[in-house]
Amino acid sequence: MGILVIDLTNLPVTREPETHTMKPLVTFLVLLCCLAAFPAAALPAANAAEKLAGSRPNVILIMTDDQGYQDVGCFGSPLIKTPNLDRMADEGMRFTDFYVGAPVCSASRAALMTGCYCARVSVTGVLFPRNNTGLNPDEVTIAEVLGARGYATACIGKWHLGHLPPFLPTAQGFDSYFGIPYSNDMTIDPNMRLAEDVVLREGMTPERIKSEKPRGGWVPLVRNEEVVEYPCDQSTLTKRYTEEAVRFIQANRNGPFFLYLPHTMPHVPLFASDKFRGKSARGLYGDVIEEIDWSVGRILAALKEAGVDEKTLVIFTSDNGPWLSKGKHGGCALPLRDGKFTTYDGGMRLPCIMRFPGEIPAGRTCSEVAATIDLLPTLAALAGAELPEGRTIDGKDIWPLMSGQPGAKSPHAVYFYRGNAVREGKWKLHVRANSTVKDQPAGPCPQLYDLSADIGETANLAEKHAEIVERLTKLIEEHRREIAENKRPIGRAE
Repeated sequence: MGILVIDLTNLPVTREPETHTMKPLVTFLVLLCCLAAFPAAALPAANAAEKLAGSRPNVILIMTDDQGYQDVGCFGSPLIKTPNLDRMADEGMRFTDFYVGAPVCSASRAALMTGCYCARVSVTGVLFPRNNTGLNPDEVTIAEVLGARGYATACIGKWHLGHLPPFLPTAQGFDSYFGIPYSNDMTIDPNMRLAEDVVLREGMTPERIKSEKPRGGWVPLVRNEEVVEYPCDQSTLTKRYTEEAVRFIQANRNGPFFLYLPHTMPHVPLFASDKFRGKSARGLYGDVIEEIDWSVGRILAALKEAGVDEKTLVIFTSDNGPWLSKGKHGGCALPLRDGKFTTYDGGMRLPCIMRFPGEIPAGRTCSEVAATIDLLPTLAALAGAELPEGRTIDGKDIWPLMSGQPGAKSPHAVYFYRGNAVREGKWKLHVRANSTVKDQPAGPCPQLYDLSADIGETANLAEKHAEIVERLTKLIEEHRREIAENKRPIGRAE
C-alpha cells in the first residue's frame, strides 16, 4: 500500500483563544482528504461486499436438465464445443465443487428455489402430471425475495414444482411464465386449461385431449397458466426460450430483473433445431448442448445490446447429473462417479460458471464447496432484500467466494446429500448408496472417500478411519433428526 502525504500548511486553521487546540472542523477536513485520496480498489476486500449489497444487480440463472459434469468444454468435454460457456468462464469464475440439492429434478429445483435442503420443504422425489402436489405456496422463493425489492421476474423453461395453478411460477413470485411445466418425456394432464388461441398439433382437438389416453413425450407448452401449444414442438424449444429471454431483457433493461431460464434439455427425449442437428461430434446429445451454448451466447450479447452487461450477474449450472442409462443419448459425469439418481458426486456435483463483470474476477476457479441452496441468501444480500422470517434457510451467503476475496472459505462446515451422505472438507461418507452403473455396483456401506485424492470415489477408506466414520455418521443422524422435527409440508391442491 502506498504512503499518503498531505500538506496541511495552507489549511485555514482557527484556534480556540485560550487552549490553542485545533477545532473539530480541521480534523474532519483531514479525514475527508485521506478518504478521498484512496482509490476504491485499496479498500479492504470485506468492504467490497458492503459496497455492492443493496445495489440490486440484474440476475440471470440458466439451468440445464440432466447435464453432466464433463459436458462443457471448460470442464473437460473432449467432443462437445461450448465456446460461449468457455468465454463466460474466461470472463468469470468456474466452481468445481458446486452441488445441487438432490439427484432428481423436482427435489433439486425445490432446494434451489427455497434455499433449503429438499427434505425440509418435503419435495424429495419427482412430480408427475397425475400428482396434485407441488412446492407449497407458503414457501418463499428466490423470485419472491427479489420481487419484494422491485425486481421484474420471469421463468422461461422447465418448472417441475407442480403443474396445477397453485404451484405454477406465477403463483410462486414470477410475473410471467413460458415453458413446459415438467419433464419432456411426460404427458399432459387432460384437465389443464387451454388458451383460446391454443395451437393444437398432430391432429389433436380439445375433445381428443379429454377422451384419449395421454401419449408419453407429448407435453404441453404453457404461458402463465394456460396451454398455448400441444403437443409442443420440442425441436424449436431452445430457440423459442432464447427469443423469449431476449425480449424480457430488452423490456426490462432499466431493471432490476431476475430471469430464471431452466432449459428443458438435455433431458431425454433429445431435440435440436435444424441449425444444430447433426453438427456435433458427440451426436444428438452434443447437438443439444451446443444449441444451449448458442443460447448462452445470444443472452450475453443481448445484455451488451441493452447496455446492462456490467449490471448483470449470470449463473450457469445443471439440476442434477446425467442419465447414464440412456447410453449415447445421456451425458458424462467424468471424472466423477455415477450420475443421476445417486448421491455419488456424479449425481449431485455439477458444472457451475458465474460471470459478473467488475465484481467477479475473471479467469478464476473456486474449489470450495458451494451449492444451489446458497443462491437465495446470496442474491438476497446483493439485492438488499430480507430473508424469509420464521423459517430455517439452509443456504449461506457465498459472495466472498464469488467475489474472490482472499482466503475466502466455504460457509459449509458440512454438506448433506439427501440424508444419505455427507461431505466435510475432503471427506465424504455414504451411509446408504445406490448405483446406476452396471459394472460398478454401489457395494456395502459405510463408504468413506478422500475427495482430494480420489475424486471418482473408488477407494473406500472406512476401515482405515473408523473414527471419521463414527463422527460423520453422527452428523448424518443429527441432520435427519433435525429435518424430521422441523420440515415443512408439501403443497396440496384441493
